Parts: sequence; C-alpha cells; structure tokens
Amino acid sequence: MFDGVVIVDSAISAFNNAALYGAAFLWCAVLAVPLFAVVYLCRDAIIQKLGWNQNNILQHVSVWTAGLTFLWVVLFGGNYGVLRDGLSVLPGMMAMIVFLTSLFVSSYLRKIALPRMNWWKWIILLLVIGITGWSDTHVWWGPLLQIGAMMFGIMLGRFAKAEMRPVGGIVLIVLSVVIAMLMQPEFFRFGQLGNLTVGHVLWMLVLGGMSMATIATLNINARGKIKRGIFIKLKWMCRVMCVLGAALFIITEALPIFLGMLAALFIMFAMSVWHEKQVDLVVGYKMFALVLVCFGVITVMPAISAMGILYWASLPKVDFWSKFKILL
Repeated sequence: MFDGVVIVDSAISAFNNAALYGAAFLWCAVLAVPLFAVVYLCRDAIIQKLGWNQNNILQHVSVWTAGLTFLWVVLFGGNYGVLRDGLSVLPGMMAMIVFLTSLFVSSYLRKIALPRMNWWKWIILLLVIGITGWSDTHVWWGPLLQIGAMMFGIMLGRFAKAEMRPVGGIVLIVLSVVIAMLMQPEFFRFGQLGNLTVGHVLWMLVLGGMSMATIATLNINARGKIKRGIFIKLKWMCRVMCVLGAALFIITEALPIFLGMLAALFIMFAMSVWHEKQVDLVVGYKMFALVLVCFGVITVMPAISAMGILYWASLPKVDFWSKFKILL
C-alpha cells in the first residue's frame, strides 16, 4: 500500500482524473472560435490561395485529414505507459488506423512517380519510419507492427486501381479513432483510469450520429416506398431505441453499446432517406463537413475543423436544418 510506485501512480491518476473534468478539448475549441470565424469570413481568399476549387476541394480536404490523422496517431497517441494490462488490443487498433490512413493517402498519390532518392530524402524516410516505430515500444514487436502497417498500407495504395472513396474512407478513419478513444481514454490523454465527462460522451455521440447520417444520405437511394402509417411507427420505434441507447451509453461508456447505437442511428437515417421521394445530396456533403469539424475538435486539431469549415462554405447553399430534420 505504501510502495513508492503505487503512491506515484495514485497521485498521477488523481491529477488526471481532476483534469479530466475540465474537458480540455472543448475549451480548446472555444478558444479556437475566433480562428474558425476568420477562416469562414476569409474562405474565398484561403481557397484561392491554396489552389482549391469546387472540383478538387473534397479530395484535398480528405487527403489532408487522413495525413494529419496519421501524424496525430503516431506523435500524440503513443502513451503506452498507461495501458491497463498486457492483453490490451489497443496496439492492434492503432496499427489499423495507421494502415487505413497510409492506404488512403497512398491511393491518391499512386499516379505520382516515386522521386529519386538522395541523402536528405533518405534521412526523411528513415525519420518517418523511426517515429512510426517509436510510437509503440511497449513490447519488442510493437515497432514492427506499426511500421509493417504503414508499409503495407502504402504498398496497397500504390497498387490500387482506384482511389479510396473520400467520404466513406474518412468516415471509416474517424469512427476508428473514436472507437480507439472509447477503448482506452487515458491513452489519448483524456484521463488516467478515469471516466469520461458528459462533454466527451456527448461530442462522440454527435460525431457518430453525423457520420451515420452522412453515409445514409450519400449511399441510400430515395424511393418513396414505405407507406406513411408504417413509416411513422417504425420511425418512433427507432427513435426510442436511439434515445435509450444514448442514455445507456452516457451511463456506461461501453463500446458495444456505442456501436449498437450507431447501427440503430444508421437504420433510422437510412429508412428516412428511403421513405423520401428525393433527397438533396448537398445535405450529405454538408454533414460530412460537420463530421470534419467535430473530429477536429475531439482530436484537438483545429486544422481539420478549419478544412471542414472551408468545405462547408464551398458547397451550394441549402436549407440545411429543415432538410436535416427529415432524417430525425
């Protein structure tokens, strides 16, 4: 009980649990509001300066989001000193995120010829490989797992016949990061062996809901098939399931409940889209922009949130709220 290591670990845990209730990511977002306002007001000048336009902005935003997520996972997420036990599957989850981000970026760079290597390019390559391997040193095979995931993703992306779908690929990466956060919050500096706050949980619910709404709107065809009477009953049943799932998730913070709630949300959104005779796809892309904004906030990466704002501003104007309420 009075062992020095136990005392130090208890003090660190108490400190991080106290800091946890501050929800630092949320206050960082509040402090970044002036930056987001400037980005929105100067959107035309920023987009023109970057050389983006309505035809390529989705591709650029998606590739940069995947690349920054790779750097975030490698540089920010390597807190393996707080793993709860040696049987944690979090290292495998992190390797999967490294693989997905590497595959996504590489698939869009596959047509670019490989540069001729010289001494400084070799140094950069070895530095990237070294940092990637250093992000997992809890066991001897950790660096091999991370480096292998990165190399395998790059190879598959180079040999792919087409690029990954920008919206679907990024939503998959976003949900993978959220799942990893729920698996072990303290790994991402959310807290040491502590519970998430209501702010953390609600933000993850919003991010997951927006992701499901994006996928449903852009992939389900509006048919107008379901009769209104049956549709209303099914819709209310889905609403009750989603509300109960959200309440249970807030109480338990359990990953299986979160995944089940996402499935219920997708069914509700897909059914709403299928019931309508016509759905404006711009609404789906607007929701994807909100996914980027929320993801940038939860990971404390204002650059991704700023790109989401730029993408939102580049889309045609629609009555977003009235069209979004149809899905609820």
